[in-house]
Amino acid sequence: MLLQDKTLLITGVLMDSSIAFHVARLAQEEGATVILTSFGRTMKITQTIARRLPSTPPVVELDVSDQEHLDTLADRLREHTDRLDGVLHSIGFAPQGAFNFLEGTWSDVATAIQVSSFSLKALGVAALPLMEAGGSIVGLTFDAKFAWPVYDWMGVAKAAFESTNRYLARDLGPKGIRCNLVAAGPIRTTAAKSIPGFEQFERVWDERAPLGWNVSDPVPTARACVALLSDWFPATTGEIVHVDGGVHAMGQ
Repeated sequence: MLLQDKTLLITGVLMDSSIAFHVARLAQEEGATVILTSFGRTMKITQTIARRLPSTPPVVELDVSDQEHLDTLADRLREHTDRLDGVLHSIGFAPQGAFNFLEGTWSDVATAIQVSSFSLKALGVAALPLMEAGGSIVGLTFDAKFAWPVYDWMGVAKAAFESTNRYLARDLGPKGIRCNLVAAGPIRTTAAKSIPGFEQFERVWDERAPLGWNVSDPVPTARACVALLSDWFPATTGEIVHVDGGVHAMGQ
């Protein structure tokens, strides 16, 4: 029971194939109380998928690009809990134009960076009033050290995301809050399917991974998130844990 008596805010549950869904499921199995977020037209979808969890959690509306949602998040969460022990950031979006590096416009890039990078800081600050006792913020990334095929400006946004995590770790560490990322290999989620050409990753990843890789299995990534949300990494912050079968450590 790694998360016994802890309360977690989990973003990004869209389908039961979502990494965030499996984080929520494992967290409940490990003793946590879970609160989900969603917004707009996806609220009903998230509420439906939430019923597939061991215990149906409440779903709070949160659009990380809406400042009013961020400003009121803590008060709205207080309807369900008086504290948060952990937050999972599983949020990312880029317009289709951002997946063409040379032709992407600033408008496309700005949207990608706001939703996929700046939102980590925005979510951390929004949750801060309920994390007075400290806790853990965990985000999901896709290794931004490389210029990947097809990822283009989303790769730049992920690089900004990883940098944001380091600064957030610096500023929230004195408050007892750890900030870490999990760099997952390609997982066949709804978000991944929206990336044009994503199947290029699926074809080669298993060949390059010394441990092998299953693009249909989000559980190894979810387990890493749950571990980082627990108290088992009390002195780890600003870190990126790779759950990618070992691809990050291999040459061509």
